[in-house]
Amino acid sequence: MNRLSQLASQTVSSVGSPPAPDHPLDPLSPLEIKSVSALVKKEYKHKTIIFNTITLREPIKRAYYEWKEKNGPKPPRLAYFVIVAEGDTGVHEGIVDISNQTVIEFKHTDAVQPILTPSDLQETEEIVRNDPEVARQCEIVGLPPNSMDKIYCDAWTIGYDERWGASRRLQQALMYYRSDEDDSHYSHPLDFCPIVDMNAKKVIFIDIPSKRRKISTFKHSSFHPKHIAEKFGTKENPSGFRQDNDFPINITQPDGVSFKLDGHVMSWSNFKFHIGFNYREGIVLSDMTWNDHGNVRPLFHRISLCEMVVPYGCPDFPHQRKHALDIGEYGAGNCTNPLALGCDCKGVIHYMDAHFADKNGDAATVKNAICIHEEDDGLLFKHSDFRDDFQTTVTTRGKKLIVSQIFTAANYEYCLYWIFRQDGTIKLEVRLTGILNTYVCSEDEDIGPWGTRVYPNVNAHNHQHLFSLRLHPRIDGDNNSAATSDARPSPHPTGSKENKYGNGFYCEKTTFKTVGDSVTNFESATARTWDIFNPNSLHKYSGKPATYKLVSTFCSPLLAQEGSLVRKRACWAANTTQVIPYSDDNHGYGKLYPSGDHVAQWSGDGAIGMREWIGEGKDKVENTDIVFFHTFGITHFPAPEDFPVMPTEIFDLQLRPRNIHTENPVLDVKPSYARTTSEVKAGKKGVDTCSLNVDKTSRLAFGEKDCCKK
Repeated sequence: MNRLSQLASQTVSSVGSPPAPDHPLDPLSPLEIKSVSALVKKEYKHKTIIFNTITLREPIKRAYYEWKEKNGPKPPRLAYFVIVAEGDTGVHEGIVDISNQTVIEFKHTDAVQPILTPSDLQETEEIVRNDPEVARQCEIVGLPPNSMDKIYCDAWTIGYDERWGASRRLQQALMYYRSDEDDSHYSHPLDFCPIVDMNAKKVIFIDIPSKRRKISTFKHSSFHPKHIAEKFGTKENPSGFRQDNDFPINITQPDGVSFKLDGHVMSWSNFKFHIGFNYREGIVLSDMTWNDHGNVRPLFHRISLCEMVVPYGCPDFPHQRKHALDIGEYGAGNCTNPLALGCDCKGVIHYMDAHFADKNGDAATVKNAICIHEEDDGLLFKHSDFRDDFQTTVTTRGKKLIVSQIFTAANYEYCLYWIFRQDGTIKLEVRLTGILNTYVCSEDEDIGPWGTRVYPNVNAHNHQHLFSLRLHPRIDGDNNSAATSDARPSPHPTGSKENKYGNGFYCEKTTFKTVGDSVTNFESATARTWDIFNPNSLHKYSGKPATYKLVSTFCSPLLAQEGSLVRKRACWAANTTQVIPYSDDNHGYGKLYPSGDHVAQWSGDGAIGMREWIGEGKDKVENTDIVFFHTFGITHFPAPEDFPVMPTEIFDLQLRPRNIHTENPVLDVKPSYARTTSEVKAGKKGVDTCSLNVDKTSRLAFGEKDCCKK
């Protein structure tokens, strides 16, 4: 048993430690972060160090449920740290026992590079602006001398470049020009790419294309209000804005919200779960249960977005390096936005802050990192009887709970909405917005099939956004299974005894026995979905196992070919699903990141992450503790409508309960309007919470009369 597993059974001591939260899954507090950094500084007092990461090391699953369900000891409060030490290659990383104020594990890991932080990205721009060779290249492409204050760069992870590998901590600087600090620089990309060593704080190389392209002379295309007035303003409408939003839509909840939050533990409708947040995955949902009329049933141990890759499709050097693994290389938490009331989130809102370590080890807070609110969810169910002209009816409207965050990865915004419905459905909606990554093209240049000219001299390359969803199910207990579910026509021909009229079809369910079985892809021809289920919990009516069905149709295949750098570094993206067995003994905290712990500048070689977990594919995944990974996303062929800033592109997936509830699970939600046949005959109104005689918030748009009398 390793040191972390031994700690799982220890009783927590609080002597000399900052106060621990009541819940062991709560993120580190600012005091805890400061406490960890002080201990690490003491351990490395003879070195100059920069803090990269301080985050909660979640308790192992066994220890957590022994505490929660069996009245066992509270798990120890542990933190994971990563630092960069001056003069050392790679990273130093380790574990701090906050409760006992000791560093219990530390090591120097070579040939890897740490995640990039927002401060790293900000620092790159100054390094580039002060480099004389960068200034010379700017003049070559047509910028006047002494204009370096108008040069901007998007600092990107370098992906992997065989010239340096992981020997130096590098970024590639994608270069742009702004004529004014309020302009959007993406309409004036430059044709060269400096390589910056973040430890040495200097430009070490500049990639220059064989064909040079002068900077565009077209006016910047921008999108702030003053630019809209310049573009579309008229004497009658000087602002240039259409009038739609002069008629606001407000969300009111005069009696407050129906959710309850105890620290980080959310109770809403019949759901209960813990809301966590970390530097890498952002929002983490844990210990999710459903109250089935007093019977509390476990659903999922942990849900998160654990990785993503954005591979670009231009094969020309150096664009092959553009395949950001944004969660592993930057962090959805590190790059999260502070959200604004009424703008990013509208209605009656509760916010949660996020805390990270800055480069000095001090706690930095992102205010309003998580938004929690409710929205109307439309109809939950409805039925009307034609026999009395639809007067016999029942209409039940629902509400939904939304837990959301927005993070910015250089040019792109990722808006993530975890949506809970009263029927037990869990949805994840992703909205992509922000700005296209752009590259300069000459006016007469044939840009080929790899991109689109979205503005004069502006080429936006084809790309994909592929996410890895990590589901650790606990449906009615720890032992679960998974399967494909395919719609199949009857195997018997039309006219046969078994299928005389040729109309038969059925659901073919194929349960994964081994890891190898679970490596599957989406099949539109069979309307494929996936079942995650407990084979030991059978429904008393259907006889089928308690299941959550994954319904996901936005499943673009990874288009980079076999042997490509992209496919090596994001091997998980080559398939739609993988299922692996879970063990607390794997590094003491479980299999989390499918491209490995340290993604930046990883070559993709070796048995790391998903490649290690799959192995020969022989591990058993039936009726055991499993982790289910799902790849989903879109392929984006840019268009002028996406520039200078993109309208949101929306895609989603959902987890639907099947064979869990004895009946429709929202029968006990109060109906909005209901009349039985006997009430109609007797002239009684039945239940009415929504007609204009009752609902004082809704009204007719144009003052129509008597339209809603019953």
